[in-house]
Amino acid sequence: MSVYHAGSRAVQDLVGVRERADHVGRSLGQGIKPVAAAFLELQPLLVVGAADPGTGRVWASAVTGRPGFVRATGPRRMSVTTSVTTPAAPATAPVIGGGPGEGLAPADPLTTALATPGTPVGTLALDPRTRRRMRLNGRARPTARGFAVDADQVFANCPKYIQRRETFAWVPDRVPGPPRTTGLLDDEQAAFVASADTFFLATVHPGGADASHRGGGPGFVRVLSPRELTWPDYPGNAMFLTLGNLRADPRAGLLLLDWTTGTTLQLTGEAHAEFTADGGRSVRFTVAEAVHTPAALPLRWSAPEYSPANPDNSR
Repeated sequence: MSVYHAGSRAVQDLVGVRERADHVGRSLGQGIKPVAAAFLELQPLLVVGAADPGTGRVWASAVTGRPGFVRATGPRRMSVTTSVTTPAAPATAPVIGGGPGEGLAPADPLTTALATPGTPVGTLALDPRTRRRMRLNGRARPTARGFAVDADQVFANCPKYIQRRETFAWVPDRVPGPPRTTGLLDDEQAAFVASADTFFLATVHPGGADASHRGGGPGFVRVLSPRELTWPDYPGNAMFLTLGNLRADPRAGLLLLDWTTGTTLQLTGEAHAEFTADGGRSVRFTVAEAVHTPAALPLRWSAPEYSPANPDNSR
């Protein structure tokens, strides 16, 4: 049985990479290997993508915690702690202030989805310090201290387009600003998007959900209007999981982080891939709703070292 659905197959055939995709697809498994389990336990940030069961809109959200808040608790199960019983800090991160600071950002759009048993979710653990990333897709279920995901797909991606950020600090007693919800990007939000070197992209298909990473030099995402964005689709692993999902279902969610202040910008809407005769690809995204939350996250990262894979014209 193929690891790909019809949407991914259609894009692979359009680009002419089906054979390569079959080879790469052999890396997708359902089990969490020891090296993956060890990687998860070091991460302070997990990106989650899913559809809100009430509205049907797709969102990408950030969940944070002290390293160890994400753990493999079975051969195919990842558990995430979003409530804490101790304020103890890891030795790997300086702490500024006190208090726990873990979990989802205030009033996050995916709160209901992660509390609903069986919700299809995509998750991504990314470590800017090492440019490593791991994806685990499956079904979520609530637990006494957070949620768990029973895995359908577990795999790693290459370090392409990940900006290195060497250190992070933990600011658990920050005071998040109230989430501001809009239907259009205002000037501040448009500038946020236009300066981004990284964002996270949630997509869905009839059998599940996925969360992926997109990176480039500042300006690689262009704001065409208060309601429309576009970005280039750089060469990757040939699986076309994200573009395949969009071909099957255009709903999508974007998460942008201000790595120095913890501010988040979450966008939901629809996205469509565009292909040119010379082999170029881009994605056009139409904004349906935006949620802008100052100081939403307790993490603060150092300035980036841009990926050597970023195209020269985007650095």
